[in-house]
Amino acid sequence: MRVEPPVIVSSDPSSFPHSVLRDRHPAIVAKVLAAYPYAPEVQKRLEMLLQEQAVVPLDDAAHDAAAWAVWGAGMWGRSWYDVPFLFAENFFYRRLLDAVGYYAPGAWRGIDPFGPQKAADLPGERELAELDALQELPGDEQAAGVVRAALWGNRADLGFGLVASHAERVDELLVDDSARLWSLTRGGTVIVVADNAGRELLPDLVLIDFLLRTGRASRVELHVKPAPYFVSDALTADVLAELGRFPAGSAIGGRLDGALRGGRLELHTEDFYCAPLTFHEAPDGLAARFAAAELTILKGDLNYRRLVGDRRWPVDTPFEEVSAYFPGPVAALRTVKSDVVAGLGADAERGLPESWRTSGAFALVQVRG
Repeated sequence: MRVEPPVIVSSDPSSFPHSVLRDRHPAIVAKVLAAYPYAPEVQKRLEMLLQEQAVVPLDDAAHDAAAWAVWGAGMWGRSWYDVPFLFAENFFYRRLLDAVGYYAPGAWRGIDPFGPQKAADLPGERELAELDALQELPGDEQAAGVVRAALWGNRADLGFGLVASHAERVDELLVDDSARLWSLTRGGTVIVVADNAGRELLPDLVLIDFLLRTGRASRVELHVKPAPYFVSDALTADVLAELGRFPAGSAIGGRLDGALRGGRLELHTEDFYCAPLTFHEAPDGLAARFAAAELTILKGDLNYRRLVGDRRWPVDTPFEEVSAYFPGPVAALRTVKSDVVAGLGADAERGLPESWRTSGAFALVQVRG
């Protein structure tokens, strides 16, 4: 049996995870403070969050304090850099929501701290027109086009873009299992687990329209986050905002609106999606949804890390092996923006730049049926 690498932590100052905690998180807080005229006490709480040397639990009065007490068992009092990277990232966003009063009674309750950043990243008319034109392509070209659009849309990560310089996009994917993806969509239910709002969510919606319009799916569940997360992750409100971007009379926009009203497209969320857990630990109800679906499409880097485990696997570790536990056929559409990669050839890294894992310049379409 394969020995699993240790979970990724952030203690190495030269590592990508260390740079996220050291550089990206302060940049995120700066953007949040610039976006809204938060009161001095909010500013102070955010500054104190950045200054914390050790991880401390949520206040006992928090609605989810009991759950985080379980998830954080063994973490409290340790350095942010020494706990698992997946936990540190997730808990940072939970603490940020507390700092801005997202869950507290008062005027700021339920206000997305990342809302202005998302609004500034909404797609423009040119992008809408390009995506709309995909429906005019012949069948196979259209299928390839909607997958590529959804895949490369995953580069639109606002948190990533705060500190990363985007290399030129490469058109040749490291893995392209698109044919296997389409072989698994035979007219049943497809689940799409969204990643980012803005310029990524729009092509995701076009992909969903294609699945429904062509009969490759009779029904689609679009899974979104229950609370603001990782800066640009999609909420129900973001889906509605994106639908409103389609021009009046847009065939795609009209079909998606009708699909929502008729039940062929359903929005779904779970607290799990804002937890520091992998899909190995998915609650029974969510696992049952995955098991019942003809295919689950996981978008983006975080969902990929949840799927295979947040470990630095040897790149030739078979994707089928590390995803075998998932309760149903699964496809991962992801631009590579972290250290976690599996399912490549043994010599795949040869000739790639040193930063290939974290540059956002390379992509994967991986499928396990």
